[in-house]
Amino acid sequence: MIFKPLQIEKYFKSPDKAVRVFVVYGGNEGLVAEYSRKLVQTVSADLYDPFNVVYLNGSEVNDDFGLLAAEFNSRSLMGGRRVIVIKDADNNLTKPLKALLESSDSDTLLVITAGSLNKKSSLVVWGNDSPEAAMLPCYEDRDEDVRSMAKAKLVESGLTANEPTMQLLCSRLSNDRKISLGEIEKLITYMGDKKNVTVEDVEAVISDQSASSMDDLCYAAAGGRKTAVDAAYRKLLNEGTEPVTIVRTLAGHFNRLLTVQAALESGETIDKAMFKLQPRVIFFRESSFKSQAALWKRDRILGVLELLYKCERDCKTTNFPVEDMVGYMLLQVVSAAAKFFKNSSSW
Repeated sequence: MIFKPLQIEKYFKSPDKAVRVFVVYGGNEGLVAEYSRKLVQTVSADLYDPFNVVYLNGSEVNDDFGLLAAEFNSRSLMGGRRVIVIKDADNNLTKPLKALLESSDSDTLLVITAGSLNKKSSLVVWGNDSPEAAMLPCYEDRDEDVRSMAKAKLVESGLTANEPTMQLLCSRLSNDRKISLGEIEKLITYMGDKKNVTVEDVEAVISDQSASSMDDLCYAAAGGRKTAVDAAYRKLLNEGTEPVTIVRTLAGHFNRLLTVQAALESGETIDKAMFKLQPRVIFFRESSFKSQAALWKRDRILGVLELLYKCERDCKTTNFPVEDMVGYMLLQVVSAAAKFFKNSSSW
């Protein structure tokens, strides 16, 4: 069965021994590591308890499955439940793991970590069907996940931050949990005895990386600033950002404009409409967003979205260089925006 975020948080608070195996997998290495650590701690507060915690590599288990079977059926010398973590497992584990669970009633908890597994992977198929297993897919953090994690870490450290500070902090964090946690730890260390995190503290510690570059591109494209779009696009490509990710993020920006435009058409004020957006528009972007929301009408936004969706489809179905296709699409959007902002006429 697949565990959703709320289910795993509930499990951390009240572990259910009916779940004997957790498969934690996906490209978000930081989240995989965090979930694995918390699962171990449901059994042992000490992550390296020599009596109750065992770490194995997937490769050594593949070479000698008897090693896992022996550990799984062993009892703790100090009493209590044991936990075994198998790192970097693969589909070779599926059949012997299934046989082990069927032949043993041990209450040892198995925590299996793996990289990116597709839905047809034998480990995923088995885990989804087994009532004794829980699958924890760990993909890129959503914006709300980043904010929730950042807030929780600050609270754990006795720190507070107002809304503008939280917006800036989250805008500079990555969708990879491991990277974000590292940045937040730097901020916590920097704070020392101070308890209130300010905008200046965030700016002093956390560098303005690709998230800001992506925002720069979106606002420049919707604002008709070609030079800024070119610079942001080159920077993102140099940082290794996938062109399709850029297309999707720009589509997200225009969908947010569309949401606000719909609210304006229903009679809401711009401030009220923007307040409802999740995540909120970061404070230093509010003026630009208001200008764009006032000038981008529904039909024009829909036209851009159609262009963006076509671009993504073409990236997946044609043999043309993806970087060039996305670059041409950006030129179309920013050129149209520049013309529109210049004379507010239909384009």
